[in-house]
Amino acid sequence: MTTLPVPPEMKRLVPFEMALREVGMGYPEVTEDFPWGHRTLKVKGKAFIFMALSAEGLSLSMKLPQSNGAALMLPFAQPTGYGMGKSGWVTALFGAKDTPPMDMLRMWLAESYRAVAPKKLAALLDGGAAAPKAEKAEAAPAKARSAPVRKSAPAAAKKAPAKKAAAKKAPAKTAAKKTAASARSRRA
Repeated sequence: MTTLPVPPEMKRLVPFEMALREVGMGYPEVTEDFPWGHRTLKVKGKAFIFMALSAEGLSLSMKLPQSNGAALMLPFAQPTGYGMGKSGWVTALFGAKDTPPMDMLRMWLAESYRAVAPKKLAALLDGGAAAPKAEKAEAAPAKARSAPVRKSAPAAAKKAPAKKAAAKKAPAKTAAKKTAASARSRRA
């Protein structure tokens, strides 16, 4: 629970906060912290949700890299302050009489977790384990075959022999000059 006192008119929002906390704490390797007196859920030390229950209402800030555009169209959502909105963070604020849309908030919570968690942990959230080594080995050559061929590589390869040929000719000319110079000096 937050370390700040909850105003009586906002106590009806406590179950919503606790329900989101329970979902978030169920994700792999999540810890809970209370910076600034607000509940924060983190994965590997990185926050994926900030929750605050105050006189203004229940505030939820999550990183939504895919759905932030749609989320910001909702009347209760706005870009998160402190410049975090530029990175896809969205803050939703619900007043004492509001009923938060829990299904959508659970989806946002999962999206935020995936955005912040390491790939292996995010894969566990989907119920999938890391791919076996045999599958990874088969997938790698397929990616290599489908990679586009760079057109600049052959041009660079054509230029390299020309430079090498010029470099080989230069020492030959220098050697010829030295031989001619030494022959002249012998004659004299």
